Amino acid sequence: MNEETYHTKITILIVLFKENTEIIFKTLNKLKSFKKVIIDNAGNFEIKKQIQENFLIEKYIVNKKNIGFSAGYNQALSLSSTEYSLILNPDCVIDEKNIIRLVDAYIKCKNCFLVVPTSYDENNNFTYSGGLLPENGDKNNILELSGDTCIESALGACMLINTNNAIDFGLFDENFFLYFSDDDLCRRIKKNKQSIIQVFKAKCFHKHGNIKVKNKFYKTFIREYNYTFDELYYFYKINRHNELINIYKKKIPLYFVRVLSKIFTFKLLDGIKIFSRILAYLRFTFKFKVKKKNNQI
Repeated sequence: MNEETYHTKITILIVLFKENTEIIFKTLNKLKSFKKVIIDNAGNFEIKKQIQENFLIEKYIVNKKNIGFSAGYNQALSLSSTEYSLILNPDCVIDEKNIIRLVDAYIKCKNCFLVVPTSYDENNNFTYSGGLLPENGDKNNILELSGDTCIESALGACMLINTNNAIDFGLFDENFFLYFSDDDLCRRIKKNKQSIIQVFKAKCFHKHGNIKVKNKFYKTFIREYNYTFDELYYFYKINRHNELINIYKKKIPLYFVRVLSKIFTFKLLDGIKIFSRILAYLRFTFKFKVKKKNNQI
């Protein structure tokens, strides 16, 4: 394929939530030749106006409420009309040359479901792009590759997929709000005996773990609440949640005491962190208290 053909075959999918315009503009400036679908989960019409004044966006949806990472990207995928779709976090920067390398790698591997680039920080050091599934090892281990590698799990910050295959297979489980949905997708892909490839020569730059909410109390709540719930749900799906449940059962009474202690000593941030975990645990046990047959979700 020539370069122009690539441009007609790829749609960039981006989900926004309280983004810094400088960051999203930096990302979009690298993607001018591709079709783009943007979902805004923060209801921000002002940033929509700014983006559309500077970039051609094929479809731009502003949601009334924050539906989360998983549902947002599922919504974006349903609006893609090209052969390939690139799931891209707004703070992940990748240029057209490296996107084309992803497509070439995808075409080369016949049994491949998705490919991801190799991620770097601003100092050109490797950052996490993929590795083991959570149940199989530490996700903090960064792979330092010298060639394309088949991996168990890939980070959802930048993923190239075949659009129709992903729609037929099902992309993200929307019970995951923010975390573990990429791991869950990869686990299902491996179960379906398809491969996930981290492409060495395709390069992106990504800053990890950057929640854009400015209020530190709200930011803490979002992170702790959603991480706790999503982790419990992930291990529920693979029938390994009992150990987590038992840990929380023992901790909940102590957590309540600690929350009160933090409030009385004016350590509100620590109190919110603990209270968020309690709420997530209670929501999980209420929603999934009746275990489904064979735990097939």
